[in-house]
Amino acid sequence: MEKYFTAIANKVAYLAGKPVTFLACLALIIIWGVSGPVFGYSDTWQLIINTGTTIVTFLMVFLIQNTQNRDGAAMQAKLDELIRISEAKNEFIGIEHLTEAEVEEFRSKCEAAAKKASREIAKAEADAAAPLGGPDAQAAA
Repeated sequence: MEKYFTAIANKVAYLAGKPVTFLACLALIIIWGVSGPVFGYSDTWQLIINTGTTIVTFLMVFLIQNTQNRDGAAMQAKLDELIRISEAKNEFIGIEHLTEAEVEEFRSKCEAAAKKASREIAKAEADAAAPLGGPDAQAAA
């Protein structure tokens, strides 16, 4: 059942994102709008579009959420594997399960480390660009 649902969810999500699907929906709305005078803008005429769009939206929410959940879990698994086999810190594996505050703490630590590394690189580049022996050695030469 799960594989069948996954296959359907993937196919529907794929088709829903195609330009032709958008154009088909737009055509339906235009046809519905143009048919308003024919049906005297009746309650039934309005109910058709309201019911149709509600049903489609309701079902699409679950299908798209299912697809996004699987995509997110697959992405996390790939990132976790890259972290595991690299020189990155393994403590980052699984942080998607932490609270927002705990993730923010990790993010802040990463930003601080990146800024520190950037300063160290800039200092090393400045030191490498400075003439050997500094300004006093140049004046003596």
